[in-house]
Amino acid sequence: MHPKRILDLALGSALLVLAAPVLLAAAAARALRRPPGGLLVREAVTGLHGRTFTLRTLPVRRLRLDALSRLPHVVRGEMSLVGPAPLPPGAPGADAPWRHLVKPGLTGLAQVRRGSALPWDEPLLLDQHYVEHHGMGLDAALLLRTPGALIGGPRRRGR
Repeated sequence: MHPKRILDLALGSALLVLAAPVLLAAAAARALRRPPGGLLVREAVTGLHGRTFTLRTLPVRRLRLDALSRLPHVVRGEMSLVGPAPLPPGAPGADAPWRHLVKPGLTGLAQVRRGSALPWDEPLLLDQHYVEHHGMGLDAALLLRTPGALIGGPRRRGR
């Protein structure tokens, strides 16, 4: 088994166990409001080798629980903890050949820098840079930066 898959399986499973009570509470709260269409938002996205799969997300924005609700996709092997953002087929950049070389991720260069003063096309360039230079060191660095990016938002440069 590849080291990245071992990390995804081990850390993804641990995070899922830790997040389960909060996700269950969020799902119960959402169920009480009886949202049309069910608890989870379903979206077809492109994964490894251009294969599509149905991404299921619990649409809860507080504390970015929506990202944690995608952990079952990591444990199943459809996604990785770190990688380019999942995109639906036909979205700008979704059909780029480089994107199909890795699994989409819960976090990545573009996700960690989201909300910063990036030009509109830089997230795709960051995703491409990740694919071309990914490795366990970069993955570890991005995983360590993700909680701060989720809680504190983007850092301001030059101040």
